[in-house]
Amino acid sequence: MAGHDYIDAADTALEETYQEPMSLGEYVDLVLEKPHLASHASKYLLSAIEAAGTRTVIEEGEEKERYRFFDDPHNDGEHAILGNTDTLNQFVDDLRSIAASRGKDEKIIWLDGPTATGKSELKRCLINGLREYSKTDDGRRYTVEWNVAGAGGGSSGMTYGDQPVSDEDDWYESPVQSHPLTVFPQEVRADLIAEINDRLDDHVQIRVEGDLDPFCREAYDFLEEQYRRQEIEDLFSAVTDPKHLRIKNFVVDVGRGIGVLHSEDDGSPKERLVGSWMAGMLRELDSRGRKNPQAFSYDGVLSQGNGLLTIVEDAAQHADLLQKLLNVPDEGKVKLDKGIGMDIDTQMIIISNPDLEARLNQHADREGQDPLKALKRRLDKHEFTYLTNLSLEAQLLRRELTNETEVWTAQSWDELESWIREPLHIHVRDSDAEVNEKELAPHAIEAAGLYAVVTRLDDEDVPSGLDLVDKAMLFDRGYLQEGDERIEMDDFEWDGDADDGEGGIPVTYTRDVIADLLHVEQDRYHADLPVEHVIMPRDILNAMAEGLVDAPVFSGSERVEFENQVVAVKNHVFSQQEDDVLRAIMRDKRVDEETVEEYIEHVYAWEADEQIENDRGELEDPDPLKMKVFEIEHLGRFSEDNYDGPEPDDAVEQFRTNKIITALNRHAWHNRDEEFQISDVNPKEIPVIKSVLGTHDWEDVRRTYEDFDPRQWDNPPSGTETATVKEATLENMTEMFDYTEASAELTSRHVMSQVSYKWD
Repeated sequence: MAGHDYIDAADTALEETYQEPMSLGEYVDLVLEKPHLASHASKYLLSAIEAAGTRTVIEEGEEKERYRFFDDPHNDGEHAILGNTDTLNQFVDDLRSIAASRGKDEKIIWLDGPTATGKSELKRCLINGLREYSKTDDGRRYTVEWNVAGAGGGSSGMTYGDQPVSDEDDWYESPVQSHPLTVFPQEVRADLIAEINDRLDDHVQIRVEGDLDPFCREAYDFLEEQYRRQEIEDLFSAVTDPKHLRIKNFVVDVGRGIGVLHSEDDGSPKERLVGSWMAGMLRELDSRGRKNPQAFSYDGVLSQGNGLLTIVEDAAQHADLLQKLLNVPDEGKVKLDKGIGMDIDTQMIIISNPDLEARLNQHADREGQDPLKALKRRLDKHEFTYLTNLSLEAQLLRRELTNETEVWTAQSWDELESWIREPLHIHVRDSDAEVNEKELAPHAIEAAGLYAVVTRLDDEDVPSGLDLVDKAMLFDRGYLQEGDERIEMDDFEWDGDADDGEGGIPVTYTRDVIADLLHVEQDRYHADLPVEHVIMPRDILNAMAEGLVDAPVFSGSERVEFENQVVAVKNHVFSQQEDDVLRAIMRDKRVDEETVEEYIEHVYAWEADEQIENDRGELEDPDPLKMKVFEIEHLGRFSEDNYDGPEPDDAVEQFRTNKIITALNRHAWHNRDEEFQISDVNPKEIPVIKSVLGTHDWEDVRRTYEDFDPRQWDNPPSGTETATVKEATLENMTEMFDYTEASAELTSRHVMSQVSYKWD
């Protein structure tokens, strides 16, 4: 686009974001037509979250519905919260109860958990999401602005903060985003709210309680006094005439509907909560012997968050404020001073690390005499934990190491698995100021993520025969596939009290280990192939395990435990690398789909004792030779001995019945359409077929390449079958799995070094 096109696009965006100010009457007509635009704070926050919709995810091995709002969709996923879906759903459920006034009105939502678990991302996600939602037609947010010029009686004295009165602009917006309906007297407002709720297509009713903020009340009272002196009959109409009162929409942001108290903010409790008086302004304004709300700087966290959301981050740094907030949620009031109060409508959220809980429990041994008991009763705790899904941890690691922000929304495990195992290429500047590309080989991020996840899992509830790696894979995909057997998450009984995600290796440790490796010159040369720029999965796992000793964040017992767990992770990653090499070697020996379909057709006809139609349109019996060849050559399941008689033996019959027909029927049942018809399915996507066709073993290699010798892999003699197989394998690894020539060489050598021991 040309330069002026971008200018035009920006103009259009702003035009769509902002509306012209309207009169109070026009606003009332608008909210009677679109009642949700009058929502109170907690209902508005709930609506913003629900408006983004949901998507299905698998966490801890279970399918869950997740609100897309927490994927930070308006910001291309930059501050998406990965995992913790149960915690986020509970947070939304609490919002729903608070919005509907179902017994949790007095609660302050408390988000607790160790560092690097997504709590800070939630803060940014809320800010981004609410800002963008307020720009939409359904998310418009409104407040009032006043102009007292021309009402008579001398200077209006309208100002706040350190802003002087401007001759050009006599309009002053509410400094705390007061709700437009608070202009109405209580009895009239009650009837209006009742009519709005009658038109509201939602079980969560709208509440607008309280009064105008002190600054706006000063303007209202001034106008009312002026027009009463003039003996105006319709006093409310005169005060709220469009020349004095306008309803203005605003874009929600920090300081305008969202108040954030940061860990480094200081000042007295009063200043941090609502703001401070300015002595100079008090002298300038006609205060009639009292403090004037127009001389107040409304820069406290509650003032800025009035109308929507108040966040206190790193709450342990502001523990002195928490008791000051005790009655704010249920009473909805704070004081600027002893004589001046302010009504507050905001959803309060505090964010902390576990150190806050320790401070809250410092008097727990005093039981009934605990001075913090009332505060703890009002805190509604939601705990964030470390990620326990490999795919989420891999995604988070890539975010930590690169600028990737896209949220993974795979449609199948295969798609997700391909993302997990993908290599990562990072440009690094060395000591000579040269920029080199370093490759984290395929499975490197997977290895790092899996090791971190395994350290976070509780082994107390691991079923017999499985280990923590198996548990991690169950949590990520919901099942385990072992040959023909598919083990579902529901096949086991899990301990609901397991401490999964409460401890373990944090992502920051893993990130720092990888960052160090990226800047280490690695002296690895094989033949004439320089591969010093490749970081292998075992490099990362070794560095993570070795670094535990010097990392101050781990206790002695944790170091021992985590060191012991690295072996199982190495074995799993090696099996993944081995599978890559096998699939690359046997790539040209894969079975085409027509052959698979033909086999299935013959097995079905064999089981049902029916005939099938051949290419000439004639009916014939299922061909035992075709089934035999497929089962021996392609499936590798049986030998000639299983077919000695006129019929195959029991092992073959049971395989056909249990592993093919039953599995196909089950898969078809799960993939039926809404009209209860069996959908067209790709036979190679059916788990049992996929399992037996998608995997090979070294016996298949030995049978296919009789002269192949893995001991020659590093430097195979030219003209040998080993050299031919290696050349094709490396090429296939780069094409099939995104290996580079260097990482394919290193990975295949590592695999063959292990295979050589057992080849004979």
